[in-house]
Amino acid sequence: MPSSVSSSALLRAEALKKSYSRGDQTVEALKGVDLSIAPGQFVSIMGPSGSGKSTLLHLMGGLDRPTSGKVILNGEAIERLNDRELSLFRRRKLGFIFQFFNLLPTLSALENVALPLLLDGKPMSEIEARAKELLSTMGMEKRIQHKPDQLSGGEMQRVAIARALMSDPLLILADEPTGNLDSKTGESVLTLLSDLVKTTGKTVVMVTHDPNAASFGDRQIRVRDGLIESDTGAAPRA
Repeated sequence: MPSSVSSSALLRAEALKKSYSRGDQTVEALKGVDLSIAPGQFVSIMGPSGSGKSTLLHLMGGLDRPTSGKVILNGEAIERLNDRELSLFRRRKLGFIFQFFNLLPTLSALENVALPLLLDGKPMSEIEARAKELLSTMGMEKRIQHKPDQLSGGEMQRVAIARALMSDPLLILADEPTGNLDSKTGESVLTLLSDLVKTTGKTVVMVTHDPNAASFGDRQIRVRDGLIESDTGAAPRA
């Protein structure tokens, strides 16, 4: 298919490849992906197990490094960053939402949300108001002192979304965010993400195996055998 790279994109992947060694074999997880994502899009990436969709998301987020090719976010080639620079870049420029929430069990909802800026050296006194505001936006204002084991799955995912927003990231990456939730709770979480894009202009890229979850995105990309098989290429929301 024709190249889908645009120089005006928020994020660009150019000739992106990733290979792994498995015993004496080389597995090509990605085989040269070209992709552009514009500001304000909610992009769903689908594909069967082993298609390369999660690998693509991990490379976009600097959680792994490509074998070759480029990942450029807001004009910065993140594959060129050293480990320390990459860690700071992820913390300050990206928000992550995971299937299993990845909340710290010993911290309250408020402390979990504040964590990205606490790790950046900001005192709690400066960031507590923002953390409370984000939790309130997620409908969690009455649960801010609860720890993860006192919350439902949907509540934990709302806390995780608030945490992903804490540093006002350029891009939010969601890896199967409804995979550990029942269908009704999952839909409420997806509605939150969709509304977030509409009201704030944030850019969200979500990997999912669920066609219903993917339908919440305004652009659907299907990955198969390490390549983009189809891409609706919808324009970002107005």
